[in-house]
Amino acid sequence: MEKQRAGRNRTMTLNDAEREELRKEISILSDNCTVDDAIDKTFNQDLFEALDYLPKHFADLIIIDPPYNLSKNFAGNKFLKTDDAAYIEYVRSWLPKVMELLKPNGSVYICCDWKCTSAIYQVLSECAVVKNRITWQREKGRGAKTNWKNAMEDIWFGVADNNDYYFDVEAVKQKRRVIAPYKEDGKAKDWEETDEGKFRLTHPSNFWDDISIPYWSMPENTDHPTQKPEKLVAKLILASCPADGIVFDPFLGSGTTSVVAKKLGRHYCGVEINEEYALLAAKRLRIADTDVDIQGYTDGVFWERNTLNLQKKKR
Repeated sequence: MEKQRAGRNRTMTLNDAEREELRKEISILSDNCTVDDAIDKTFNQDLFEALDYLPKHFADLIIIDPPYNLSKNFAGNKFLKTDDAAYIEYVRSWLPKVMELLKPNGSVYICCDWKCTSAIYQVLSECAVVKNRITWQREKGRGAKTNWKNAMEDIWFGVADNNDYYFDVEAVKQKRRVIAPYKEDGKAKDWEETDEGKFRLTHPSNFWDDISIPYWSMPENTDHPTQKPEKLVAKLILASCPADGIVFDPFLGSGTTSVVAKKLGRHYCGVEINEEYALLAAKRLRIADTDVDIQGYTDGVFWERNTLNLQKKKR
């Protein structure tokens, strides 16, 4: 039965006619493919099957948002929580194979929560050089009476070669309001006066508190239970994938990685086992043909939270 939604709810859904039409835009691999055959495609199949057919060393960037070690229902595909040792072996069953798809100068980001972060670090460190751990304060989360509210996630950053990898810090600077503007010789120091107020561009840290989890009033929102924000993925792509490069996502979900890659002028490739999510990805990719907006990324910079009205003035 369809969910009853409020009139202002902008969560993306599919009807039967759309499903039939969008099935033409998702693919299945059944033989070895070239890079040209793989890019700008969504493959609706089991990852372990697809890995046998995808070309080696074709991706500049891999973004991975795997099932966390939690019992979760992904539109009928259930993932069951297990013990730490078993989860480590689960990650080992696919991560080294996924890393074989990365270029020698490529980068990888893996999302996780506090429970499985040590497992991700352990396995990633076996097949890449771990550069950093980003902590995302996602705010949204259930309250707890006997514990601290879980409102943060980790994103591990790794590279294939510590001496040769792409990282564009200028592309991911954050625009922040200046509360106490400082002047030197009567001139603004490290900030500027704009029509919107006093701002400075700051270097990004590994603590991200400027990104909201997708919710019902955002047009990017879907019913996927662990959907990542487009703004978050945009930071990863702009930092670690050159223009016209290739981004691969082995657990594509409802398509955020591919959609953001397309909006930012990169090629994409994604694998998703669930047909409903693959179809949602296809619908979002269609929309991205004409709508390249990324909430929180305006005028070529990332803005801090609660500045949406100011961003609208820049468009």
